[in-house]
Amino acid sequence: MSNSASPVEPAVLVTIIAETVLKDRIVKLLKRHDVSGYTISQVQGEGGHGRRLGDMAGYNTNIEIKTIVSLEASDVILPELKEEQGGHALIAYRHNVEAFF
Repeated sequence: MSNSASPVEPAVLVTIIAETVLKDRIVKLLKRHDVSGYTISQVQGEGGHGRRLGDMAGYNTNIEIKTIVSLEASDVILPELKEEQGGHALIAYRHNVEAFF
């Protein structure tokens, strides 16, 4: 099968793990950059900001947000996420992927 017939195209998966308190700010940032969709999950773990148990709704909890965007969009979104971090726990990373839309 030729590559020109492939239903997938190059894209970037951006994964954001942050304190739940940052959710609305992160979603607004993504929408400002015309992100067409994202997935949010409640997560728990341990890292440089301590253990996140997620044992009380809205307190000491983390979310994971995943979205698929262009490389150019990720180049803009990642630095802006860093600005939103402030004193909160937030990490973001990207992977090259192939996706269909």
